[in-house]
Amino acid sequence: MKRSSFIAAVFLLPLSFGAATFAAAENYPSRPIRMVVPYAPGGSADIVARRISDEWAKALGGSIYIENKAGAGGNIGVDAVAKAEPDGYTIGLQTVSLAINPSIFRKMPYDTLKDLAQISTVATSQHVLVVNPNFAGKNTKDLLALAKANPGKFNYGSAGSGSTFHMAAELFKSVANVDIAHVPYKGGGPAMIDTIAGQVDMCFPVLSAAAPHVKVGKLNAIGVTGPKRSSLMPDVPTLAEAGLPGYSFETWFIVFAPAGTPKPVIDKLNAALAQALNNPVLKEKMVKEGFDPEPSTPIQAQAKLTKELASWSKLIKERGITAE
Repeated sequence: MKRSSFIAAVFLLPLSFGAATFAAAENYPSRPIRMVVPYAPGGSADIVARRISDEWAKALGGSIYIENKAGAGGNIGVDAVAKAEPDGYTIGLQTVSLAINPSIFRKMPYDTLKDLAQISTVATSQHVLVVNPNFAGKNTKDLLALAKANPGKFNYGSAGSGSTFHMAAELFKSVANVDIAHVPYKGGGPAMIDTIAGQVDMCFPVLSAAAPHVKVGKLNAIGVTGPKRSSLMPDVPTLAEAGLPGYSFETWFIVFAPAGTPKPVIDKLNAALAQALNNPVLKEKMVKEGFDPEPSTPIQAQAKLTKELASWSKLIKERGITAE
């Protein structure tokens, strides 16, 4: 090849690459999209994924199917997305555990910031502090007084070390400066069942899961964990307003793709998700299930993740929390 022809070809490469990327985005999606949920069916992440998938696919003009890939606190499923082809046909949905896991696992199979491209935040969901109805503390102030007077005497159940149940409780202990023993279970259901049975004193389940038990009097709701009251339990105060100022915890959900996924594809996914989450029918269904839709831009999602990684790292180091 002549030198002049070679130079011309080199200069044309970025243009041709950009055109190809734009063309791929224009035709996207041309086949079904796999959305990996890193937990078993039936949990909050699975519920959110299945709730948004149809409207999201409709807005995209394609189809989305869910693949549950559980294990290692969500790391196995997220790693499957991180190592997938960055073409927009494999995406993932994860909870706040995306920001928690790097600080509680000694070895991570992926780099949260380098190996993933954030698409959007999806929604937030509150937890609620519930106690066995026979527990002496009937409100936040009484519970705190009992815990401070009896360090280590009371306990709480969690869905496992590193779970959102666990983190909500450890943040509570940190803000309140109380010592309450941790009893980890293999899932949130068993932790709630044992709280109802009186085997443990309290737990911090997802609000939507606890609501039916509170309604029939099997559990006593002390306070919701978020910054405002929930429409699912409008008479239950936030923990902050009930005697623990400065406390706030919410589970949030975020969707992402492998790093290197073309920006036009990310932008298309983002715009379609925002359209879906702003659909009044979908919004109403999600709110009734305890999820508040919260779409964002990719930049906002990345900023939230970066901030949360730093925040949870600090608390986890202070509390000495590990997943093992």
